[in-house]
Amino acid sequence: MGRRTTHLAIVVFPDEGSVFQAYRLLHYHGISPENLAIVGHGYSSPERVGLMTPLRIILCKALIYGVVSSAIGAILGVVSILVWKLQHDLTLVLPTCALLSGLAGTVLGALFGLFGEGSTASVYRHHLRQGRYLLMMEGSENLVRWGQEVLGCYSAPSPH
Repeated sequence: MGRRTTHLAIVVFPDEGSVFQAYRLLHYHGISPENLAIVGHGYSSPERVGLMTPLRIILCKALIYGVVSSAIGAILGVVSILVWKLQHDLTLVLPTCALLSGLAGTVLGALFGLFGEGSTASVYRHHLRQGRYLLMMEGSENLVRWGQEVLGCYSAPSPH
């Protein structure tokens, strides 16, 4: 698997004015609008920018893990028959191995979806339901890091 070429940062803002001000600040510091998205009332919807619902994430993860682990289970069933020279009928061993490993993979995928990306998406969607706004920044690692630095300086308290 190759390295990820795009990175994503999401910042929550309490109101439209502050998110738009941050958007303009990032643009002023050289970050293209192509790399930015405001999500919230009057702007992009979560679905439009690819923020899936937690349930959809859970179902996708469960399906992917279930299919992959079913295939692995079937392969392990064949290997176990060959290695231990079992005299069992393939029509019973293979479906049983595939079914059991597929079931385990589906449960594992659902748990990963629930406690991983699903919970993160749930937090962001909660902020949106509360009337807050998200500023999403996507691009190279350096671009996202630069944007975070700009926003960090902007939100840092001023010394008195």
